Amino acid sequence: MLRAAVLALLLVDVRAVAQAPTPQALADRAEAAFAAGRLADAIKDYDQLAELVPSVAPLMWQRGVALYELGRYDECAAQFASYFKTNPADFENAAWHFFCVAREGEAIDKARASVLDAGPDRRVLREQVFDMIRGRMTPEALIALADTSVGIVQFYGHFYAGLYYEATGNRIAALAQLRIAAGDEYRDSVPFLHMVARQDRDRLEKRIAR
Repeated sequence: MLRAAVLALLLVDVRAVAQAPTPQALADRAEAAFAAGRLADAIKDYDQLAELVPSVAPLMWQRGVALYELGRYDECAAQFASYFKTNPADFENAAWHFFCVAREGEAIDKARASVLDAGPDRRVLREQVFDMIRGRMTPEALIALADTSVGIVQFYGHFYAGLYYEATGNRIAALAQLRIAAGDEYRDSVPFLHMVARQDRDRLEKRIAR
């Protein structure tokens, strides 16, 4: 009887292992939850992925974005600070860290004082986004520069200007830029961030309408 019971328990363990999601399945599930607006579920999946593969934990910038969207700004700042240790060149990561710190309640000058010392980042428009959060370029100048180009460059200009406006308390200007970034023409170029832009647009529209 005891042997049969032990074998039954082992079978349950084997089935549990067989049914456990793979790292890729967890990543896909997290992104699907994010797309559906189930941000807390997305974070749970990212956390489960980090437990399964600890080395990916600092790389999950998408988790940082989900935390930002939920207003968990101290945690999102920590996620982007962790990513910075693995990729210090990334200006975009530094921008997200700035937005988290600014939205956490810090004055903009204090948020700028904590900007991650990132770079060099040669990707299109990233240096200008970094200049904007450092106060060296206005969001209006970033938008004007982006609009001299097309496609992904335009998206980044309007999207990050929108996030900057919101971080600095100008919700109306933020919504105007996020509505542009959420346009269908950018869906295929930057699918994840386009999804974020749409959710930000919807969130701000509801907040302003109150």
